[in-house]
Amino acid sequence: MATLNPYGKVSEVEHERLVARRKKRRRITTIGLSSVVLVAIIVATVVGVSQSKDNKTKGETKSISSSVKAICNVTPYPDSCCNSLAPLAKSGNLKPQELYKLSVQVAVDELSRASKNFVENGVKKLNITDKRTLAAIESCRELFSLALDHLNNSLSIKDMKLLEAFDDLRTWLSSAGTYQQTCIDEVELASSGLKTFTEDNFKNSTAYTSNSLSIGALGAIGRRRLMSFGSEWVSVKDRKLLQTPSSSIKADAVVAKDGSGKYKTIKAALNAVPDKSEKRFVIYVKKGVYYENVRVEKNKWNVMMVGDGMDRTIVSGSLNFVDGTPTFQSATFAVIGQGFIARDMGFRNTAGAAKHQAVALMSTADHSVFYRCTMDAFQDTLYAHSNRQFYRECNIYGTVDFIFGNSAVVIQNCNILPKKPMLGQQITVTAQGKLDPNQNTGISIQNCTISPAANLSGVNAFLGRPWKNYSTTVLFHTYIDRFIDPKGWMPWVGTSAPDTIFYAEFQNRGAGAVTKNRVKWRGLKLNLSASQIKKFTVGHFINGDKWVPATGVSYQSGL
Repeated sequence: MATLNPYGKVSEVEHERLVARRKKRRRITTIGLSSVVLVAIIVATVVGVSQSKDNKTKGETKSISSSVKAICNVTPYPDSCCNSLAPLAKSGNLKPQELYKLSVQVAVDELSRASKNFVENGVKKLNITDKRTLAAIESCRELFSLALDHLNNSLSIKDMKLLEAFDDLRTWLSSAGTYQQTCIDEVELASSGLKTFTEDNFKNSTAYTSNSLSIGALGAIGRRRLMSFGSEWVSVKDRKLLQTPSSSIKADAVVAKDGSGKYKTIKAALNAVPDKSEKRFVIYVKKGVYYENVRVEKNKWNVMMVGDGMDRTIVSGSLNFVDGTPTFQSATFAVIGQGFIARDMGFRNTAGAAKHQAVALMSTADHSVFYRCTMDAFQDTLYAHSNRQFYRECNIYGTVDFIFGNSAVVIQNCNILPKKPMLGQQITVTAQGKLDPNQNTGISIQNCTISPAANLSGVNAFLGRPWKNYSTTVLFHTYIDRFIDPKGWMPWVGTSAPDTIFYAEFQNRGAGAVTKNRVKWRGLKLNLSASQIKKFTVGHFINGDKWVPATGVSYQSGL
């Protein structure tokens, strides 16, 4: 997570504007009420058009523009919404699904145009040769591709299934926005000269994606269920794999440094995984330290990787920001392909504190699970980038912002273990990057232990700091040792945080969990009810009851 060039402090005027917008959205986007509002708008539109058929083009155009305007008025970027949707509305009989799909199609078209323009009119014309900037641009190429995949997934659901697939749609659109913002962040760190061009170039595509997310939330009527995997995305046979000793697993591929398996590297075994396989592909990685940077590519679905133990099967690398690798590319182990499971594995980045951002594990894979794993680095250890993720009984080591990203992630029954940072650095456990109030993202830490892995005397330590304006982090039923500063949380810059963040602590224990001297931020909630906190549990926050049981990983659904 970038710290050398963070976003600027939000001004007081901007704070008030954001607060006013959030209050307005609360009044109009509560799911049930919003649904009624949206349906009423559409019905009124249909009735109006039916009564004015004789007026033909003039009357129809007026009706169309008014219905689009009514919907767009409750999006984050109403002018962009109206200007992009009104010319495409060919009929007055606009259904919620049609409006939603129009908005996503507009986002797809604009992102395709912007990504092409970014390369042809930005990269090529500026004749960029700086290696750090070129690496950031390469990250952007991948991020554009992932964003377009997620937007197109949102378009692929048939109209009759849109409302049922609400959780998937919201995840995909949240991720599409995150991918675009990650590109902007990476370029900003690498090149001040390309920063303004990048922001201007993707201004419309990020706005259209955000508007689609808002319109989708308004159309969330009726029953919800997951469409991409369903509750049986892992077979009964596969469920037993996580409960079987590693040496007894019947694997599709075996990796061993000593040559006792078919493959000597994890990369080679991953090349054998069929593309977009609906069948679970199991890779057993025998004990040893594997010095390689591994990527589970986006077309490698349903991979399960099993080691001999979090301290016995270790993947080790040292890519880092200081030496020229963007944060998004620095991960020793990166997972993009959906449905990934890891058990009894260790992931580490040995670059050291002086190299700043150096990721041990990054996941942007939807429905990814990490069970009894270790993530060990310094700054930016665990990059829970996007989509829905679950971590259980893991050990997570680090110093600065070492659990970060913009996924919807639940970290349950894990040990969170701060290490000694560089002289002058302060420890921050989390840095959550929610940038849109409609995104379904945040870091949820449940029933964990936060205690130092080294002598931290003289080091200031905090539970986290807000990376973006809507940063969301919740800790509950967690043991917090006394090394945490009584203030609890640290500003990103200045002395405060945007009022639009959502931080919460609930029924934690330990000397570091005492809240009487916490920071006085409007966005820090210390007196929420159990029903409010329940929204951040596995069953609710990541809809885990639909897919986690199938993995065979033990978990707690609620409070």
